[in-house]
Amino acid sequence: MKLFQRLIRDRRAIAMTEFALAAPVFLTAGLWGLETANLAITHMRLSQAAMQIADNASRIGDTSMFEYRKIYESDINDIFVGANIQAGNSIDLFEHGRVILSSLEGDSSGDQSIHWQRCMGAKEAVSSFGLAGDTGITGMGPPGEEVMAMPDDAVMFVEVVYDYQPLVTDALVSDTTIRTHAAFTVRSSRDLTQIYQRDSAKPDPISDCNTYNGYKASVPENKVGHWSWNWG
Repeated sequence: MKLFQRLIRDRRAIAMTEFALAAPVFLTAGLWGLETANLAITHMRLSQAAMQIADNASRIGDTSMFEYRKIYESDINDIFVGANIQAGNSIDLFEHGRVILSSLEGDSSGDQSIHWQRCMGAKEAVSSFGLAGDTGITGMGPPGEEVMAMPDDAVMFVEVVYDYQPLVTDALVSDTTIRTHAAFTVRSSRDLTQIYQRDSAKPDPISDCNTYNGYKASVPENKVGHWSWNWG
């Protein structure tokens, strides 16, 4: 009994005991704040990537003053490469996500259809707003917020689906799948009949939506006496 009373009256190491009790709470709160901040940054970077892809897709095409501008498979491939560079290695967009580029078009009467889609990324995901070949649709986008193309014109609609990569653990994040989208109207008169190949004898790869694979940019091999790409 005396030993127990002495233990109750003993105030030595009380600060250490309080720290031991409070540390897990503060550590969890700190990690949650860190993970939440990283999630917000990831959302922002993916949203910027979606806007960049849609904007660039609205501008592509050969320049001609006498005919509608043609677009090529190589143009679309270049857009995806640029998006991967902009998103950065920490995101690794096409290893953990998928980008879906759709050409939403309006016919002469204003009816909406998805003429074609091109995709890139290892994540198995499809468009939430329609597939290539869909006709008679309201538009693309969330219900009540659909984007529509003008008659005889097109809108480049981009969807990004991404599996969030946590800094510590995904147990601190409620939803680990990020979805974002963006749309830009085609900037100039475009040939909407098809996507062309620049050289039919040596066709460029088609970013088909039935293929699920990642993409990593390769750094050119160094040559003696030449400038190096390896900055690190």
